[in-house]
This record gives sequence, structure tokens and C-alpha cells, in this order.
Amino acid sequence: MDLVIRDARVIDGTGGAAYRADVAVEGGRIAAVVREDGGGPRPTARRTVDADGLVLSPGFIDMHAHSDLALLRDPDHSAKAAQGVTLEVIGQDGLSYAPVDDQTLAQIRTAITGWNGDGSDIDFTWRTVGEFLDRLDHGFGGQGIAVNAAYLIPQGTVRMLAVGWEDRDATPAELARMKELVAEGLQQGAVGLSSGLTYTPGMYASDAELTELCRVVAAYDGYYCPHHRSYGAGALRAYEEMVALTREAGCALHLAHATMNFGLNKGRAPELLTLLDTALADGADITLDTYPYLPGCTTLAAMMPSWAAEGGPDTALARLRDDATAERIRHVMEVEGADGCHGVPMDWDTIEISGVNDPSLTGYVGRTIAASARERGEAPWITARRLLLDDRLGPTILQHVGHEENVQAIMKHPVHTGGSDGILQGAKPHPRAYGTFPQYLGRYVRELGVLTLEECVAHLTSRPAARLRLPDRGRIHEGYRADLVLFDPETVAAGSTFDTPRTLPTGIPHVLIDGRFVIENGRRTDVLAGRSIRRAQLGSPQTDNAYGGQDDADREDAAR
Repeated sequence: MDLVIRDARVIDGTGGAAYRADVAVEGGRIAAVVREDGGGPRPTARRTVDADGLVLSPGFIDMHAHSDLALLRDPDHSAKAAQGVTLEVIGQDGLSYAPVDDQTLAQIRTAITGWNGDGSDIDFTWRTVGEFLDRLDHGFGGQGIAVNAAYLIPQGTVRMLAVGWEDRDATPAELARMKELVAEGLQQGAVGLSSGLTYTPGMYASDAELTELCRVVAAYDGYYCPHHRSYGAGALRAYEEMVALTREAGCALHLAHATMNFGLNKGRAPELLTLLDTALADGADITLDTYPYLPGCTTLAAMMPSWAAEGGPDTALARLRDDATAERIRHVMEVEGADGCHGVPMDWDTIEISGVNDPSLTGYVGRTIAASARERGEAPWITARRLLLDDRLGPTILQHVGHEENVQAIMKHPVHTGGSDGILQGAKPHPRAYGTFPQYLGRYVRELGVLTLEECVAHLTSRPAARLRLPDRGRIHEGYRADLVLFDPETVAAGSTFDTPRTLPTGIPHVLIDGRFVIENGRRTDVLAGRSIRRAQLGSPQTDNAYGGQDDADREDAAR
């Protein structure tokens, strides 16, 4: 064998009890799992790792990542590799970089510069989904990328291509074009469709339009991943809307960063879970992801009312420059509650600047809008408006609006998976980008006991693998890919904090992708074992699945 991991405490991803075993790896796959009590001969290999005292688990799957350009910018990518993440799902919230044309690419680069930077350091050689996935496969001189990546087709970007930035219904021809673009992206390997329904222009889509796109996704056995229309005043209604339209379309649903935020939703997570349980009992296919922190993270521009962004970034900046229009924007945000802020009036004391593009504005980072405004002796909107204009919509923010009881209740649900929603840009990013997975294992398992270790590992491995229809990842099982993590259950912890967000975790000495060490003895190697993980291509849409022709028993086993 290439490698034997000796005397590990194996938590295999199924949720079953841990057991002691030797695990052998050959050719990038798990070749043997020999339990201590099994009585068989112990495997030998060219290399042996002593795992006594460590847990061996499948690699963690980040179901909601914003590493779309980071994977091409940073070959190290320790932000995720050091956490034990072996696969990220990108293309989130309806806004990403494929499919595009030249005009749309320029617009999207400006629109989400706060998430990924402006891309001036990236050679945008692709335009289609397939070309983007090829670029990931051949990153850094053809070696690959730091971790594996699956891609969701971004519905907002698709709408830019077919309709533009106008707040109106799509024409029949435009809808047909959007359906064609979604089908092409799925054929080229995307695993589903994402939406950002508090972000323009994706939020301009009606339920009927989204349902038609979801019918296409369902035909290819993909899933729909919406950032839905409200996490605040209309949160439950927004969840109901997503459940109803995907059921109408016959499409699997994965709810992105499924939180219940803002003061009016304190303690209301059980209402969301009852809604989901009712739908699941009636046959709906639903999963969700969350991050184990209270504040959210997005861009300051996203807080504005949607009408202010209609027409694209340049038009939004022009509206901000006009005093009368800017006053209308302020009134909606502070008094009425903008749709960009989930229908809740702005509380500027909750809005902390986490990053800017213009170095001259770094003095605002780490401070709330309200605090900066008080120091300057001006109204908070004056400060916010100046930042939006001077940084060309670039500032990222932390929004301190979460509730611990809601976070804990949702993470215990059987369809829960882990997603960092990690934005890596900015001088002071949200610590979830560097700490989500050890935060689950350290704080919510070891310290608080919200989940057992076996339950938590299943939430982070086999459950997301089943949602992604991956037949050979997410479990420690013979024949499966050797995407593996060794961690110390007594010391694993997130190093990142709100004060030091880029600190790497502790207690994760080894991480392997395809049997190759990307983290070894706690240090990042130079291995680039990551590739694009593509939806299986198995003939007609109606018969496509990603189980590679397995029989029903195998499919059920993989789903578990």
C-alpha cells in the first residue's frame, strides 16, 4: 500500500459509533479498513502514520464557500485546507463568474468585488461553466488547486446575460435563454443552481421564473440553493416560498446559511424546523447549511433597496451621487426597512466594516458605521454613503444580528450540513472563513455538547456528499476517495476570532486529498491535489445521476 494510518479512532461519516482501525490507502482511494476487533491481518505500506489518540474522519465539505477566485489566486489556500476542508461548493448566492460574456464579466467583477476582489490579478480566460471548471483543473501551471471544488450556476449572473439589470419579468425568449444557459452549465458539470434573492439582479426574478429554472435543474438531478428573499422580517414566508416553488418544480432544495436573524426572529428557529419537518414528511427533498457563529457577512451595498441598484453598479453609484436620490435611499434603509436588509430598518450599530478595497479607507475597518459617524460628528448615513462612493461599492461588512439559541437549534436538525459562507477578502474578514469546521468540533461538540462527535462528522461529510450526489466521498469505506482528516478531539479548535480572523486552527495535524498530504504535521505542503468535482455525465437528463450506474442499494447506501 501507499499509506497506512495506524490505530486511528475512525469516525466514518455515517453517524455510527467510532471504532479503532487501520486504514490503508492506495492509488488515491481507501484500499482497506481493518478494525482492531476484526481479527484480520494488519495492512502494511511504504509509509505509516501513527494515529493513536487521533480521530480519522472523511474530509469536510464546505457547502457554502466564496473561494471562486481565491482558488485561482492562492495555491496555499490554508484558510480552508488547514480546517480539514477537502471540497468547497462555490458559485453561491446567485453571483459568480460563469457563464458570462465580456460585458457581464465586467459588471459582475464590480458587483462582487467585496467578496472576491476586483479580479485584476486573475486572467479571465473562460466564459462558460465548463471552461471555468477546466481552469480550476489546470490551475497553477497545470498542477491543480488546493482543494476540490464543485460549482453552482449563479442565477443572478444568468439573468444579467439574458435580461440585464432591469426590474421586470423576463420575456418568453429571455426565459428560454436562461433555461438554455442553466442546462448548458449542468451539462458541463455544475451540480445545481444558486440564487441571491436579496441581491440584484437575481432578486428581480418572479417565483414563476425561478420555478421554470428549477425544472431544468431537476431534469439533471441537480439541486437549487437559494439565498432566499428574507432572513429578517419575512424569513418564514421566504422559506415557505422556496419550499413551495421547488416542490412545484420537482427539484431538490438546499437552503443556504439557513438562519433566523434580527431581533424579531429571536427564539423562532423551531417554527422554521416545523415547516421543514412537515415538508420532509410529505416527501420533499430538503437540506440546509449553517455556519456556527452569530454575525452575518456581506457587502455594504447589499443593504440598499433593490431599486437603487437597478441598472447595474455604475447606475447605483450615480444614484448615490445624487443628493435627492441618496436621501430616498436613506429613508428606505433607516425608516421603512430595505429589501436588501431583509425588510428591517438599519441599525448602524450592528454594521461593522470588515474590509475595503481602497487602502486610504482602512481606518474604517473593524469599526461600526455608527462608531465612525460619532467620531466624525455626522449622521451614520453620511458615513455609509461616503464609503460606498469612495470604495465603489467595495466595503464588506459584518452584521451583528444573530441569536445563539437559533444557531444551536438549527445545527441539530437531521438535514443540517456545514457551510462557512467564508468571504476571504478584507483586512478583517469574518472568522468563519478560517474557523467554521474546527469551531463545530471544538466549541459545539467538545465544549457545549450540542452534537456528539459522530453526529457532527456526519453533518460535515456524508450528508453534504449525499446532497452533491457523490458516490465515493463523505465516508471512510473501501473504494472511496482518500479525502481524509486526522484531528485531535481534545484540542481541535478554531484559532480565528473577530479580532484575529486569519489565525489558523489547532488540533488538525493531517489532511489528505486523493491520498496526498495537503496538511502534514500541521503545516501546508506544496501539494495541489484539488480538482473540479463535476456532476456525472450519464446520458439523457432524465436518467442522469452521479452514482455511476450503481444499483438502488448502493444509491441508498451512499445517500446515508
